[in-house]
Amino acid sequence: MNSDRGASSEAVPNLHRLRWRALSVGGANAFEYAMQFLLPVVLARCLDVLAFGHYRLLWLAVGTVMAVASFAMAHSLYYFLPRSDRVTKRLYINQTLLFLTFTGLISGWAVSSWNPWLPGTMHGLLEHGTTVPAFVVLWVIASVLDSLPTVEERVIWQVNVTVGLASLRAAALSLAAILTRELGPVLLVLLGFVVLKIALLLVYLARHHGLGGPILRLRRFREQVRYAAPFGAAGAIYDLRTRADQWVAAALFPLGLFASFSIAAILGTLIALFRKSVSSVFLPSMSRLQAAGDLPGMLELNSRANVMVAALACPLAAFAFVFAEEVVTIVYTAAYIDAAPVMRIYVVGLMALIVELASITFLLRRGPFVMGVNLIALVCAVPISWIAAQHFGLAGAAAGSVIMIYLDRIVTLRYITRLTGVPLRRLQDWRTLGTFTLFAALAATLTWWTVCHYFIVSGPFARIAAGTAIMAATYGLLMQLLLSAGRNWLAVAGDARHGE
Repeated sequence: MNSDRGASSEAVPNLHRLRWRALSVGGANAFEYAMQFLLPVVLARCLDVLAFGHYRLLWLAVGTVMAVASFAMAHSLYYFLPRSDRVTKRLYINQTLLFLTFTGLISGWAVSSWNPWLPGTMHGLLEHGTTVPAFVVLWVIASVLDSLPTVEERVIWQVNVTVGLASLRAAALSLAAILTRELGPVLLVLLGFVVLKIALLLVYLARHHGLGGPILRLRRFREQVRYAAPFGAAGAIYDLRTRADQWVAAALFPLGLFASFSIAAILGTLIALFRKSVSSVFLPSMSRLQAAGDLPGMLELNSRANVMVAALACPLAAFAFVFAEEVVTIVYTAAYIDAAPVMRIYVVGLMALIVELASITFLLRRGPFVMGVNLIALVCAVPISWIAAQHFGLAGAAAGSVIMIYLDRIVTLRYITRLTGVPLRRLQDWRTLGTFTLFAALAATLTWWTVCHYFIVSGPFARIAAGTAIMAATYGLLMQLLLSAGRNWLAVAGDARHGE
């Protein structure tokens, strides 16, 4: 057993290398998120409220069809590629592209005028002809490039592609909006962008795998689909669940209010950014540990990844909670101030998402369980959001998602405990996670009190600037005190052992 553990350790990069990869991919994803965050800042000022609402509605539709079309086929490569030879790797990649081409075509039809069941809120996008359907088809196929280099642990390639494409997309769309102040040209530029992304995907494949066959082998394809299907269905239901409240807002409120709601929902991308950056780097190593039968090692890596996420996500979420009005006013103008209360509700819910468990259930092949949990959550979240929106307004539409997030985490943690035999208290580093949350709450409270007392007549820019400085200093000081206390405890423990 010791030899097996040793072999698995040799197959896994050391923790320092994993941290470097996580920081590299995390930095690239942070840059991409910053570009995605700044792009609507420009669009909200260059497009009128109706056009900006249609732009946000487009991305809601794209996210919805992607939830179903991707079917976890690209994600399944995390499982198949690390344990395959060169020819078999090319086969699995080709099968993934073939599958996504088929589902992409269906997705393009779903957002086109040929779909007789197209929601009424989407009809405003039909005036742009085939631009939207063509974009959706290519976007589904190009999504492979978002993870394939990381799956194969080519971190530098992934970082360069992520940063380069994010910069180009933000610059091109911003320029189109500034020069034309119309949605049509922006969509045409978006279509050109995804064509370039497809070209980069082909370059990557040609360089590292070749563009030849094998394209499809039915036995392998069925194996891949069978593996991905439970997670694809579970992921689709989960993504639909996370977007259900936005569809409720789009159905019950005018397009301008929906735009405000969708702005608040973008906060979820922030937490997802940290989770994706860290877990995508740790996942190949977790996969090798699971394959070697080292479940404790796999769970330990997941716990460390979540601690890394919490260290950054907790203070940012707390800051967004106390300065929601200022953030919305500065970023999107006061026309979208209705997003502030919705943002606060999302912060409460998204804190639970710091504890990432999907990678564990993925590697343990527990897709049916995940699918069942998400299906129940979806069925419950929609009516809760619908009723709450009718009684409490726009902010109430977020209630269903937030409640279901916490129920999801409780049920999944208990299930993993029963499955692995590891006690709940040891599944995660709860003490560290709680400490980070407490420090963030204390720092945010002190920051809010200081700004309210000494910057009460200042504008939003001054309040945000002061709040950022105070929050960073306070949270940084608390973290430094924590590190110092930890070093002192280790020194005392070492002296005690030496004395014995």
